[in-house]
Amino acid sequence: MLAKPKTVTHKAAKKKAWDAFSIYIRKRDAKRDELTLDGDRAYCITCTKPYPAFGKGCLQAGHFIGGRNNQVLFDERQVFAQCYNCNINLKGNWVPYRKKMVELYGEAVVSEMEDTHSVSVKYTVPDLLDLAAKFTRLAEAL
Repeated sequence: MLAKPKTVTHKAAKKKAWDAFSIYIRKRDAKRDELTLDGDRAYCITCTKPYPAFGKGCLQAGHFIGGRNNQVLFDERQVFAQCYNCNINLKGNWVPYRKKMVELYGEAVVSEMEDTHSVSVKYTVPDLLDLAAKFTRLAEAL
């Protein structure tokens, strides 16, 4: 008798997509910062201190605007390498994060991000698995 194929739960698919996205963001930012660092580290977007991109004491993928169930979750424009202190203890360290976002994208784009941050997105399991594959490919290409 053949075993029934395992179905991936929504929770597992979301974790897989987030893990791939987080790796991509940290690799992207380490690649961006490799001219001034060693390529295995990146600067925190908000406090600008260098940290390892992976391993003990590493950076996290910190959102400019919170909303784990909204359109901001996998928005590459709104997520950057951020240290634990800024991301967790300082709850995103929002004032310097916003200033940096305005430098990167301009006030109009940042205002649009702020205005549309609560738009809900219902990801299906296939959507999440596609996102996981996409961000894995992007990370491998760096």
